Amino acid sequence: SRLESPGRRPVQERPGSAKRRCRPSFQGSMGKAGQAKQVFRTFGTKKKATKKVGGEKAKAAPTKLKKNVTPGTVLILLAGRFRGKRVVFLKALESGLMLVTGPYAVNGVPLRRVNQRYCIATSTKVDLKGADFSKVDDAYFARSKDKKKKSKKEDAMFAADAAKAGPSKEKKDGQKQMDEPIVKGLSDDVKGYLKARFSLTARMFPHELKF
Repeated sequence: SRLESPGRRPVQERPGSAKRRCRPSFQGSMGKAGQAKQVFRTFGTKKKATKKVGGEKAKAAPTKLKKNVTPGTVLILLAGRFRGKRVVFLKALESGLMLVTGPYAVNGVPLRRVNQRYCIATSTKVDLKGADFSKVDDAYFARSKDKKKKSKKEDAMFAADAAKAGPSKEKKDGQKQMDEPIVKGLSDDVKGYLKARFSLTARMFPHELKF
């Protein structure tokens, strides 16, 4: 106990207070104690791919088509504006997409590029009758860019007209000319098959169907 001074009450020390005063504080120097972060290192045989700086870009390998997709195969589109429609496969383009046609005179599907992931290949095939589609490539589907700069107001005014604008007359004539030999070789049954839209009804399971 401390010495008693006149006019003051004696102050009694609590048991263990001296130990608390003498205990050093490492909180400021060492930080709070916590769970140590564990770092797991793996030593594999695979090497990380390094990017070449200043080199030319490697050309993409041509996309491999499915075995049952050949020129003349009838496909079912699963996505896009014409989903559910049946089309005729013509050829593979450099971009990896597939060139297909309705034909337009039969079911209203024009020349289009589609991804084979969103198509179902059927066992039905159509004779192309020597139709020439060599002129059609990826540049054929490029949109024409207007060189003139337009203000925002003009863009808003002509937005509706631009949306309604369809293919040019040259493309329409070319479509008709290229589809003509295919349409002549189609029988009435095949034309009806191409016109019909694919859909699933009750108790129809896709994995049980044979296309």
